[in-house]
Amino acid sequence: MASAPLAPAAVTATPHQQAFLDALKALGQALGEIEAPSMIIGGVAVIALGVPRLTVDIDATVAAVALDLEGLADTLGRHGIHARIPDALAFARAHQAFLCVHESSGTPVDISLAWLPFEDDALRSRQTCDYAGVLIHVPRAEDLVIYKLIAARPRDIEDAEGLLVLHAGAIDLARVREVVRQFAAALDEPERPQALENLIRKLGL
Repeated sequence: MASAPLAPAAVTATPHQQAFLDALKALGQALGEIEAPSMIIGGVAVIALGVPRLTVDIDATVAAVALDLEGLADTLGRHGIHARIPDALAFARAHQAFLCVHESSGTPVDISLAWLPFEDDALRSRQTCDYAGVLIHVPRAEDLVIYKLIAARPRDIEDAEGLLVLHAGAIDLARVREVVRQFAAALDEPERPQALENLIRKLGL
């Protein structure tokens, strides 16, 4: 399975890393051809913002308002990215995620459909990074911390911690607290904000 470079610097890529970068470039080209705003999230975005880690897949998000889902699938297909499950479009409509794969590299690609005001704000505030020679759009650190705290898996909490360590001075913790609180209330999971408070105490922020 292809793996991402450890850092977004220009490096001599191994064959597996180059295959991953080819998938990332293909996805970026495809998303650049649709009208809806989009960006890379997940592990690739975390690496792009300076936190060392590994990842074997690519996560992206695209604004879903007025999105032509069939058109998105067709555009991805022209760049060698195809559905990896049966009835992928029906699954996407039901679960707001289009699950696909970059066929030549075997890299899994998950594209979430963004509907929420927070997601809209994050897309508007996206930034451009050079990821080992591939230009990609990623969230600002503050928004990526929120994405991670909402997902709340152990790996996500570790990513949030790394982002807070590196970017604490540029992160509005009051906004992070409020957005995470809103998600926790909507999901009826009142324990979720505690992960943020634990990190704030741990890091002395």
